[in-house]
Amino acid sequence: MRVQAAIPASVSNTAPARRTGSGFSVGNDNTPNRTSSATAAAGVNSIDALLALQGVEDTAERKRRFAKRGAKALDMLDALKIEILEGRIDVVTLSRLEAMLKELTERSGEGRLDDVLDAIGVRVAVELAKRQLQPAQ
Repeated sequence: MRVQAAIPASVSNTAPARRTGSGFSVGNDNTPNRTSSATAAAGVNSIDALLALQGVEDTAERKRRFAKRGAKALDMLDALKIEILEGRIDVVTLSRLEAMLKELTERSGEGRLDDVLDAIGVRVAVELAKRQLQPAQ
């Protein structure tokens, strides 16, 4: 296999190239290579563009994410209902509901979906308020 030296197009032909014994050539011109910096900048820009595209959320995906959040809150309320029927209330379930209530305050941008999530949030808040420890009187 024979390796030949590549001569960049931006190197000027004012000085003759020096030959080394290995088959590679080195020019005497000390000007920076413009094509490699342009290629590096294009690579960074394309990575930035890809990251920016990943940050853009589709409206359907956003709706799906918020609907899943509401369904999760309803499942947690069902778990609390089962615990109440069994005569026990787990502190872990209450702490999960409290964390879920904080998530339900974020807006999806869809009016009807936000209304449903608000109603679920009110129900979670009511259940949490009923289960708070009352100070001794």
